[in-house]
Amino acid sequence: MSAVAMLPFKAVKAVVLDWAGTVVDFGSRAPMGAFVEVFARFGVAISIAQARGPMGLPKRAHIAALLAEPEIAEAWRLAQGSPPDERAIDAVYAEFVPLNAAVVTDYADLIPGAAETIVHLRRRGLKIGSTTGYTREIMERLLPAAAAQGYQPDNLVCAGDLAEGRPSPLMMYRCFADLGVYPPSSVVKVDDTEPGIAEGVAAGCWTVGLAVSGNCVGLSLEEWNELPLLEQQALRGKAAARLRAAGADYVVDSIAELVGVVEAIDSTLLARAAAKQPA
Repeated sequence: MSAVAMLPFKAVKAVVLDWAGTVVDFGSRAPMGAFVEVFARFGVAISIAQARGPMGLPKRAHIAALLAEPEIAEAWRLAQGSPPDERAIDAVYAEFVPLNAAVVTDYADLIPGAAETIVHLRRRGLKIGSTTGYTREIMERLLPAAAAQGYQPDNLVCAGDLAEGRPSPLMMYRCFADLGVYPPSSVVKVDDTEPGIAEGVAAGCWTVGLAVSGNCVGLSLEEWNELPLLEQQALRGKAAARLRAAGADYVVDSIAELVGVVEAIDSTLLARAAAKQPA
């Protein structure tokens, strides 16, 4: 690594990272089986594709969004004898959280390139924040597993910590305060889901979408590597389009490509600042 490459960033102050599909759990697979199983416990069959639809939302909101789907709502009515309501959401959520917590460490491996990228960003002076749609109960299991692999962000804001989660900007506002960074334009939000990108947009941050490693493709690293190139290109294109539609300023495959994006953002901010200086 050259001395030039290690110069500190001058305009970007922090990167705020999501968890599953962004730093750990290639394919964001930990919640999927839990969603399918918990709905099955109530006599409702849902597919992995259906379960992935609202990914990125706080988990209670995710369950509410699933139960609002007409097909799932009708299956719930047939199985439970009445349409889903707030009590139904609470009942599913109460079953889901411990189930997801029980399996989250099975999917806790860092995504390839994550450790090296985070080390590089820290050496260049950035703070590393984190937000997640996971609850504190789930993160209590995941944090030690990530720390054992060398990943310990400077803060953590979970779904349920504040009055609203994604796609509102409140978790990002907490990150600004925890990390002591401002303005929002000096912060880069990195996520693999539309609600996570929307969170960054709402907070006024730069946003980077991860197309391949996360929920939009939803394959394990092994499954992804086994695909023919044309299939990879098609899935990558669809995922990138979704993230751009959500407001992503940049889209790359995974966190392994993040340093170059942050360099580009830093250069853009410096150029804008220079353009405002009097001649």
